[in-house]
Amino acid sequence: MRQVISDFIGFFSLFAALSISVAGQIVVDMTVATVGDGVRVELITLSDLKWQLALQPGTSIDQPRSEDLNQALQTLINQRIFVLEAERLPQNPPTEKEIAAEVEKTLAYFTSPSEFENRLRRVGFTSIRDENFERMIAQRIAIEKYLDFRFRSFIVVTPDDEENYYRTVFVPDFRRRFPGLLMPTLDERRGEINELLREERVAAAIEAFLDDAKRRVEIVILSEL
Repeated sequence: MRQVISDFIGFFSLFAALSISVAGQIVVDMTVATVGDGVRVELITLSDLKWQLALQPGTSIDQPRSEDLNQALQTLINQRIFVLEAERLPQNPPTEKEIAAEVEKTLAYFTSPSEFENRLRRVGFTSIRDENFERMIAQRIAIEKYLDFRFRSFIVVTPDDEENYYRTVFVPDFRRRFPGLLMPTLDERRGEINELLREERVAAAIEAFLDDAKRRVEIVILSEL
């Protein structure tokens, strides 16, 4: 259930097309949205959307659907909000080992490393060792650390919570799905239930935080997708 929160590259001009270097060529990159908190403004470009889609197995990159682009945009808006929040706190930059581990975790969602690298090349990266790709992964790690600090570290799941979930949710669901099989005990599934409850509460806390944050920040959509 823990999903990594992706895609953060910094850009510096507003409301205009941007010029970036991809594979030795200058490519015009369109800004599609901005997210600002009154102090800083984070841009979301067309390249950002394509980079986000590249990390989603089975999603078209060359001819993305409007639905996929808009979903990617909403994901990136949430991410930019976390960028603005995370940068208020001092953090050590991710290590090379952490970046390598995050890349490996991402690769697990694809059928092969070659499939993943092919998708990266189609959106402008040279490989998983591309400097911009590694910077994007580093920012994802920074956001994940912020989420751990801001939300996960404050979540408490008690034995009573585990027992209540086991009795009211796990047992009825297990009997429905596996009639006739021996029912696992609470102690056998306690760790699994604890993690599930913890992540459900983290997800609810993040959703509430984003709902509040979107009333405080300025989100400007510059282009229809």
